[in-house]
Amino acid sequence: MGKIRQLAQWIKEANVIAVLTGAGMSTESGIPDFRSENGLYAQEDNVEYYLSEHYYKKDPVDFWRRFKRMFSLKLMGGFAPNDGHRFLRWLEDIGKTVTILTQNIDGLHAKAGSTNVIELHGTLQTATCPSCGNKFDLSFINRHEVPRCEKCETILKPDVVLFGGLVPRIEEAFAAAAESDLLLAMGTSLEVAPVNQIPFYVAAESPATRKVLINKTATRMDGMFDLVIYGGIGETVASVCKQMQEE
Repeated sequence: MGKIRQLAQWIKEANVIAVLTGAGMSTESGIPDFRSENGLYAQEDNVEYYLSEHYYKKDPVDFWRRFKRMFSLKLMGGFAPNDGHRFLRWLEDIGKTVTILTQNIDGLHAKAGSTNVIELHGTLQTATCPSCGNKFDLSFINRHEVPRCEKCETILKPDVVLFGGLVPRIEEAFAAAAESDLLLAMGTSLEVAPVNQIPFYVAAESPATRKVLINKTATRMDGMFDLVIYGGIGETVASVCKQMQEE
């Protein structure tokens, strides 16, 4: 049985699907991968220092200047979901229970209509006042060079998990993955802890859960998966979709 056919079969048999997504999920929407040649790490020096909890506390004004430049925040509202995001929404439409565990901060899963998204690294779409807890949206953030709370004037903090910060919903993600019939990892190099421990946890806690990886290139974790498909997300899900509808 071919890999596409195998995956189509496993999706049909699964009621509960957990999907772990990384930067490769959004590259087809035009958002560069952090680690690609035109990504953040290639363009900027000391990314992990300037995008850290420590630097936000030390110099919030310069932090925001750099943060906005690095993420091209003005552009963020203009990106649209791609075929991969829409495929995950379609799985819900055909009756699957789908939980998305995403490392992406672009908000595209929610834009595509997925109803249960755990944004492990937070989101670029909002910022919160650390003093009074007021939340502000992307258009507010973009209108102010250094966004401050309208109520108490405190400099806002982006709702992204900064380097050195805690991943707030990681336990919920581990649990959702272990409760699934099928774990689908899409467009992730599985390099970033603690998220990259999810396949190990599932293997230990729920040996019956099938594990599939779709990625353009090999990862160090390929051996953890029952099925590995190398390819672009869009073309792969199109083939899977076609296969599912033919059978």
